[in-house]
Amino acid sequence: MRPKHKALLFNFIAFVTLFLMARLILGYFLPINRIFLAVTSAIIANVLAPKFGAIQTDEGEKVLMKWIFIKGMREL
Repeated sequence: MRPKHKALLFNFIAFVTLFLMARLILGYFLPINRIFLAVTSAIIANVLAPKFGAIQTDEGEKVLMKWIFIKGMREL
Protein backbone atom coordinates (compact mmCIF):
# COMPACT_ATOMS: atom_id res chain seq x y z
CA MET A 1 0.00 0.00 0.00
CA ARG A 2 1.39 3.39 -0.97
CA PRO A 3 2.11 5.89 1.83
CA LYS A 4 -0.40 8.39 0.39
CA HIS A 5 -3.13 5.78 0.61
CA LYS A 6 -2.10 4.87 4.16
CA ALA A 7 -2.26 8.52 5.21
CA LEU A 8 -5.72 8.92 3.67
CA LEU A 9 -6.95 5.76 5.39
CA PHE A 10 -5.50 6.82 8.76
CA ASN A 11 -7.13 10.27 8.43
CA PHE A 12 -10.48 8.65 7.70
CA ILE A 13 -10.25 6.16 10.58
CA ALA A 14 -9.21 8.83 13.09
CA PHE A 15 -12.01 11.20 12.01
CA VAL A 16 -14.71 8.52 12.03
CA THR A 17 -13.68 7.22 15.44
CA LEU A 18 -13.75 10.65 17.06
CA PHE A 19 -16.94 11.63 15.21
CA LEU A 20 -18.84 8.58 16.45
CA MET A 21 -17.57 9.00 20.00
CA ALA A 22 -18.54 12.68 20.06
CA ARG A 23 -21.94 12.00 18.51
CA LEU A 24 -22.79 9.24 20.98
CA ILE A 25 -21.58 11.17 24.02
CA LEU A 26 -23.25 14.45 23.03
CA GLY A 27 -26.43 12.65 21.96
CA TYR A 28 -26.63 10.93 25.32
CA PHE A 29 -26.22 14.10 27.38
CA LEU A 30 -27.75 16.84 25.21
CA PRO A 31 -31.27 16.72 23.73
CA ILE A 32 -30.53 18.73 20.56
CA ASN A 33 -31.63 18.44 16.94
CA ARG A 34 -29.97 15.65 14.93
CA ILE A 35 -28.43 17.96 12.32
CA PHE A 36 -26.87 20.20 14.98
CA LEU A 37 -25.60 17.11 16.76
CA ALA A 38 -23.92 15.89 13.57
CA VAL A 39 -22.39 19.29 12.77
CA THR A 40 -21.11 19.75 16.31
CA SER A 41 -19.62 16.25 16.32
CA ALA A 42 -17.94 16.87 12.97
CA ILE A 43 -16.35 20.09 14.22
CA ILE A 44 -15.11 18.39 17.39
CA ALA A 45 -13.71 15.45 15.42
CA ASN A 46 -12.03 17.74 12.90
CA VAL A 47 -10.27 19.69 15.64
CA LEU A 48 -9.21 16.71 17.77
CA ALA A 49 -8.27 14.18 15.07
CA PRO A 50 -4.61 13.71 14.24
CA LYS A 51 -3.54 14.70 10.73
CA PHE A 52 -1.54 12.22 8.64
CA GLY A 53 0.46 13.02 5.54
CA ALA A 54 2.94 11.39 3.19
CA ILE A 55 6.14 13.27 2.43
CA GLN A 56 8.98 12.53 0.03
CA THR A 57 12.43 12.14 1.62
CA ASP A 58 15.80 10.92 0.38
CA GLU A 59 14.95 7.43 1.68
CA GLY A 60 11.52 7.36 -0.01
CA GLU A 61 8.02 8.32 1.05
CA LYS A 62 7.19 8.38 4.76
CA VAL A 63 3.93 8.78 6.65
CA LEU A 64 4.01 11.49 9.32
CA MET A 65 1.45 12.40 11.95
CA LYS A 66 0.75 15.80 13.49
CA TRP A 67 -1.57 16.15 16.46
CA ILE A 68 -2.48 19.00 18.80
CA PHE A 69 -1.53 16.90 21.84
CA ILE A 70 2.07 16.24 20.77
CA LYS A 71 4.81 18.65 19.83
CA GLY A 72 6.19 18.37 16.34
CA MET A 73 5.61 15.60 13.84
CA ARG A 74 5.94 11.87 14.48
CA GLU A 75 6.91 9.27 11.90
CA LEU A 76 4.82 6.10 11.63
